[in-house]
Amino acid sequence: MSISALAARVAAALLPQSCLLCAADSGNALLCPDCENGLPRPPASLCPVCALPTPHGETCGECLKRPPHFDATLAAFVYAFPIDKLVQQLKYAHRLAIADFFAGELSRLNLPTADLMLPLPLSAKRLRSRGFNQAVEIAGPLARALKIPLLLDGCARVIDTAPQAMLPWKERRKNVRHAFECSIDLTNQSVIVVDDVMTTGATLDEFARVLKDHGAARVTAVVVARALKSPR
Repeated sequence: MSISALAARVAAALLPQSCLLCAADSGNALLCPDCENGLPRPPASLCPVCALPTPHGETCGECLKRPPHFDATLAAFVYAFPIDKLVQQLKYAHRLAIADFFAGELSRLNLPTADLMLPLPLSAKRLRSRGFNQAVEIAGPLARALKIPLLLDGCARVIDTAPQAMLPWKERRKNVRHAFECSIDLTNQSVIVVDDVMTTGATLDEFARVLKDHGAARVTAVVVARALKSPR
């Protein structure tokens, strides 16, 4: 982390501030209580595999028909306003304090025990352009809170694929095929993979496939936000 980023985080923690969403006094918190309480939370009944709504919390038909390579998904929020704006502020306006807020929300979920935590890798080109990987910024404080080892080396995104948001679901699967590489032995390891948003799940599915190919016994996707209307 750069000195300027560290200074920004220290200042955010120590100085009173305005709510990032409504500008009301929020003390030393990112959001005021009213805005935080109004954030879109997932419904109670979700598929335990992909975190899309199901009537009674059972595994959805798509996951039964075509199981993804990840074993479970947990999300703190629904990908809707204003979470979408907070994600964009983190990624494109470098508001790194938002990553700490997201990590705090994820730490309150009933996350499984795990041997390792991995942030979803960015391609080298995307990392140079953005200057940081938002998944790393979220995973760092989350791993510390949960006391799970965070692995930043050994996995890489080796293909700079086209943006997934512009593609239909079937094309997204093809787009990310062979995009990731892993150079570590994960035999019998339970792994948590952290990312900011899951839409169709195609990218996380491909990364989980690579982790399973290298021995991972279980892969849990932990995301800040889940898009509930999936084109899958």
